[in-house]
Amino acid sequence: MAVARDVGAGAGAGESLMQRCKPYVAMVSLQFGYAGMNVITKVSLNHGMSHYVLVVYRHAFATLSIAPFALALERKVRPRMTPWVFLQIFVLALLGPVIDQNFYYAGLKFTSPTFSCAMSNMLPAMTFILAVLFRMEKVDLKKARCVAKVVGTLVTVAGAMLMTLYKGRAVEMVWTRHVHLHGPNPATAAAAADKDWLTGSIFLIIATLAWASLFILQAATLKRYDAPLTLTTLICFVGTLQAIVVTFVMERDASVWRIGFDMNLLAAAYAGIVTSSIAYYVQGLVIQSRGPVFASAFSPLMMIIVAIMGSFILAENIYLGGILGSVLIVAGLYSVLWGKHKENLEKEEAAAMEIPVAIKGGVDGDGRMVELDEVQLEKAQANAKQQAAAVAVTVAAEEAPRMQGKDEA
Repeated sequence: MAVARDVGAGAGAGESLMQRCKPYVAMVSLQFGYAGMNVITKVSLNHGMSHYVLVVYRHAFATLSIAPFALALERKVRPRMTPWVFLQIFVLALLGPVIDQNFYYAGLKFTSPTFSCAMSNMLPAMTFILAVLFRMEKVDLKKARCVAKVVGTLVTVAGAMLMTLYKGRAVEMVWTRHVHLHGPNPATAAAAADKDWLTGSIFLIIATLAWASLFILQAATLKRYDAPLTLTTLICFVGTLQAIVVTFVMERDASVWRIGFDMNLLAAAYAGIVTSSIAYYVQGLVIQSRGPVFASAFSPLMMIIVAIMGSFILAENIYLGGILGSVLIVAGLYSVLWGKHKENLEKEEAAAMEIPVAIKGGVDGDGRMVELDEVQLEKAQANAKQQAAAVAVTVAAEEAPRMQGKDEA
């Protein structure tokens, strides 16, 4: 029996560890998916594809890929659609597929994948500020976990700004020597990178703000409409319709809609299936369990992955400022995660110490359950403690004669 209990305890501990690791593994995997999207999309935009059309095709692929799963898996648990929920979905589609994606692609076209990812690292700071404004996060600087989140956010932003404002000398990697020898002319690449750099930076800031707003609103919407697959499908579908309208307004040439079996199709399909449908769904699940700040805190990892991939595929140089900024970003990331981990532990401990639900309500004369206010709840807690003490005394009094009889025998 003892061996069985030990085995069961070990299995339970292993299962608990797996459950705790799932959000971390999910968010790290998403960053690899986002990094691949940045590199492939940059190549497609360099070949002349309109970013407005790319947004349309991306979310059309996303809708087609996620809709069957939503229809099959959430048929019986799908909540009722209300006008308020539909309005939230409409705004989510406007924030994500339309504003975020169009401005991000425009910024990516004017700058570079590594720079775009560096600017996106403002996401944790923006999300944290919005979460505080909407009272989804509480800041108590007397607690170490809150200080860690604030300091981590500031350090992350400082690292991103260091990468943006300071390049330093180029650091030649072993794997980039051959690539850069056959790559584009450095002077030509530098001139192209400087073109519309400020405009691209502004576009990226707007995109990041829209992305942070998406995190906040998605967390609120999931409380009202607890069907992540269906919600993802509706966001992608409504976003596709909105993006079509925007494209018709911004692009007057019908030839921009043409797409063949080339890099443009790969960019649209990859972005739609991986970084829209799968990413929105997984991101929603993580937000439900850990909150929007936790989900956004992993975005700095994408920049590091893109910098390495860009040096391989796009012959991008890796600069000293980028390396130093990456170190700061990783330090800030772990500071934020440590603060969130401590916060989750406190919430679990508080939940374990809560009184049973049975004494949170009373029964009136008609036998109906009624909610107790704070004063009544305190009285109920005191009565429960008194009853428990009385039961303990009674049991002790009953056990004393029995024990005495055993001793005499």
